Amino acid sequence: MTEAAKPASSTKQHGGTPPKSARRRARELALQGLYQWLLSAEDIGAIQAHLATETPGFEKADHAHFELLLHGAIGAAAELDALIAPHLDRKLSELSPVEHGVLILAAFELTRMPEIPYRVVINEAVELAKTFGGTDGYKYVNGVLDRVAAKARPVETRPAG
Repeated sequence: MTEAAKPASSTKQHGGTPPKSARRRARELALQGLYQWLLSAEDIGAIQAHLATETPGFEKADHAHFELLLHGAIGAAAELDALIAPHLDRKLSELSPVEHGVLILAAFELTRMPEIPYRVVINEAVELAKTFGGTDGYKYVNGVLDRVAAKARPVETRPAG
């Protein structure tokens, strides 16, 4: 995996922050798999096997959630890209693979996992973008996902009133 796909904070101490949840680890692993898939179009089974054997902390992830995210997001990538694209200020091909992967992952959760509140989905995506993406990529991801969430979950995102 390239340096761009490794967590920026992997060498830093986390001080007083709580340990990552099993779901957060699952999202990180799914993002790493999506990143690899976006760059190589490698077989999903090979990607999953590589992550399972080569990633420190894999055993601490929610494996069911990881598999659902990885397989579901890749399986629905074209549909999810079509949902995301109208909310971008550039072509999908011009997104960094990290931002693209985060957006696909979050769009999958927004459209297929209504039990997860949209604010949680967006917050988790922003955290992934902060950890793995460029300096201000998380701001872009946040803005795009606000618009995607409004389209995907209009009732949930509607202001109270």
